[in-house]
Amino acid sequence: MSDTMRSAAVRSPRTMLSKVPEITVWFWIIKILCTTVGESFADWINMTLGVGLVLTAVIFTVVLAAVLAWQLMLDRYTPFVYWLTVVVLSVTGTLYTDILTDQFGVPLALSSGVFAAVLAVVFGVWFAKERTLSIHSITTLPRELFYWLAILVTFALGTAVGDWTLDITGWGPGIAVLLPAGLIVAIVAGWKLGANAVLSFWLAYILTRPLGANMGDWLGFPKDQQGLGLGVAITSVIFMAAILATVVYLTVTKADVIDKADAPRANPGREKIMLGYFGAIAVATAGLLTWANAQPHAAPPGAEGPAVITAIAPGQAVATFPAADVANFRTITQDMLAKVNVGDQAGATADAKNLETAWDDGQPKLKAIDGKTWTAIDGRIDAVLTAIRDANPDRSTQTQTINDLLAALK
Repeated sequence: MSDTMRSAAVRSPRTMLSKVPEITVWFWIIKILCTTVGESFADWINMTLGVGLVLTAVIFTVVLAAVLAWQLMLDRYTPFVYWLTVVVLSVTGTLYTDILTDQFGVPLALSSGVFAAVLAVVFGVWFAKERTLSIHSITTLPRELFYWLAILVTFALGTAVGDWTLDITGWGPGIAVLLPAGLIVAIVAGWKLGANAVLSFWLAYILTRPLGANMGDWLGFPKDQQGLGLGVAITSVIFMAAILATVVYLTVTKADVIDKADAPRANPGREKIMLGYFGAIAVATAGLLTWANAQPHAAPPGAEGPAVITAIAPGQAVATFPAADVANFRTITQDMLAKVNVGDQAGATADAKNLETAWDDGQPKLKAIDGKTWTAIDGRIDAVLTAIRDANPDRSTQTQTINDLLAALK
């Protein structure tokens, strides 16, 4: 080899066979299965097993590093390793968003905006360096690194946007499935009509995250929380089994292997028209969410979910929040405790609703004052609401959670 050829080889990145699957119906099926597992499995480890949010995130970050290293070592697409990486990324991205929301009290609107900005930066740098964002071009190590980084951010962004949608609409997980599903159908229709293939792919990819997460919640949530009551453990097992079966099928048939990385054909004129179509969909979606947010809604009984209890110093709430607000919360809570003590479950439930309404009304102001204090009180209120609204209420649990809240409000 001449010096010139050797120098060119050193400068050029190593070219590999495609490291990603062909975008077929199998791709989207298994992608949705992976996102559902990301939601249910993270909840199972974090809450059901009691490992804790931060420790769970640390564990999966280490696992992600190992699995991603395995994936990067390969020189071609291998279904088992590729989809294992996607599953772990799904769990990890979910946990990162949950930490921002539950541990640091970052509003979902803010985290959604931040992750969207981060994703835009990733795509911008990726395109500036490689001049393409097409997944059909993942044939070099730099492109693959950009690809996996983008996927991690899409999982975090999809989690934040999905949770934010539930927060502002009050929809249950079953109903909430319909929005991302409908948007994905609209995007596929746009792609069929000539929309940019790369843009269509990434829009649909982001939306599969809230779709899969809501599906997982719908299957795993108890029936009194508008779910089907399968539980997160059973839901995780069902979807992991489905993923494994699909991966085995794809490994045997090679139905999703890209033989040649051809760039998708483009029609610039048609793509400009379809950008307007996507813009109209975005405006219509914003209008729907605005309308839903304006409708009277509240969390369904018991839908508060497992409470996240963080430490709070004695007197911290009174020292941080307006005294009148704290006194109001304390008065409602004391009245609730009195009714629990005499066995007045209906009265205690009514007080729980009053406490929830007062707390939700004060959220914008109090959370802006001190997010950490707000998170500490919010977790204790969630515990009280869950105990009071339990289908089989336990008076000792109700008393314990109420006293814990009162102690934080003193």
